[in-house]
Amino acid sequence: MSELGLVQREQATLQVLTEDVVKTSAIEGEQLDQAAVRSSIARRLGVDIGALAPVDRHVEGVVDMVLDATGRHAEPLTAERLFGWHAALFPTGYSGLSRIRTGAWRDDASGPMQVVSGPVGRRKLHYEAPPAAQLEAGMHTFLHWVEDAGGAQSSGDPVLHAGLAHLWLVTLHPFDDGNGRISRAVGDLMLARAERSPQRFYSLSGQIQRERKDYYDQLEATQKGPMDVTRWLAWFLGCLLRAIEGADATVGAVLGKAQFWQRWSGVSFNERQIKLLNRLLDGFDGKLSSGKWAAIAKCSADTALRDINDLLVKGVLMKSSASGRSTHYELARHGALY
Repeated sequence: MSELGLVQREQATLQVLTEDVVKTSAIEGEQLDQAAVRSSIARRLGVDIGALAPVDRHVEGVVDMVLDATGRHAEPLTAERLFGWHAALFPTGYSGLSRIRTGAWRDDASGPMQVVSGPVGRRKLHYEAPPAAQLEAGMHTFLHWVEDAGGAQSSGDPVLHAGLAHLWLVTLHPFDDGNGRISRAVGDLMLARAERSPQRFYSLSGQIQRERKDYYDQLEATQKGPMDVTRWLAWFLGCLLRAIEGADATVGAVLGKAQFWQRWSGVSFNERQIKLLNRLLDGFDGKLSSGKWAAIAKCSADTALRDINDLLVKGVLMKSSASGRSTHYELARHGALY
């Protein structure tokens, strides 16, 4: 990354943080709008990405938490800070249709905190958290340990501390909802402390999402056993390694985008074309058709087709071999310098 210029590093950071925010929610089965997430992060980092998407309160809350965890990693982790993250995740005070306690530890008013799956009547119990009465003392111990582990006098391995913090908090399950996302944010905070840098060029949440089943299996096996953390830490370190190895793809994508615009710097494009080309370069979801072009660019079908035909003539886009409604377009190989 040190070989890249400032603009490329900013783009890499934007891409990784966008993946981190989207994937940490996807692990819990919640789908965030990627364009809204990217726009929210770009707004905070001061990165120019052209037109910004409308503000989404829910997206803003997840972004706030992730950026606070890594950007302010050196500041103490306190109960008040965790309460702020939790309140940001649930700005309406609701999780779905259920009213929850926000900015406070759970009180188990509706029964013990359980992690379950399956349909009603055939629920499978994966884990039952410690009772709410133990939370105050448990979180006090945890937060003190976090600061001791991150202190200058700590003799332990800081990367192992990140894995332990993640496991410890998700095991305490201190909130009515959002425990997984907050635990992963705490793990990221500890990793940023280990690296002594707020910059992140890999997404651990993205890798966890790709290994979601193993992630939950490892948590369950550790929490139901005698709390021997060796197996969990071995998996956590392996997952972290795979996330870092996968950063090559991020760097490659950023370099490819920079090379693309350098290759076509002498060619004129309108704003719609620039917007759609950037979407393709950032990893377009699905296949680009003239209908999708019109919807994204907010233009008529005729205008979309004129834009596309112009790029076909210039050699920037290539047309698929399919015809009719299956017709779609992609970047020409020589144009993208792949």
